[in-house]
Amino acid sequence: MGKFEKYNGSNGDFRFRLKAGNGENILASEGYTTAAARDNGVESVKKNSSEEKRYELKETAAGKYHFNLKATNGQVIGSSQSYASESSAKAGIQSVMKNAPDADVVEV
Repeated sequence: MGKFEKYNGSNGDFRFRLKAGNGENILASEGYTTAAARDNGVESVKKNSSEEKRYELKETAAGKYHFNLKATNGQVIGSSQSYASESSAKAGIQSVMKNAPDADVVEV
């Protein structure tokens, strides 16, 4: 089972990352100015992650792939790592869809 890890970034901002059951990072947040805003971001990921239409798959100029998860208002609430292939990025999306809705939330 996956888990959300809440932590502070190097500049003191509030962040979260979603890890798969194997410990791999599968989604990361932007920096938030408050813990409450970060916690709302976690809840938004849980709510929106099961809807495939919320994902935006992108190819970089270098031929790599990554995806963003967007809220209903179109704002990015989480971004993936870079993947070597489109199929790997799509597998990452499936992993977020599987892990996020019921993931535990822990402070690290």
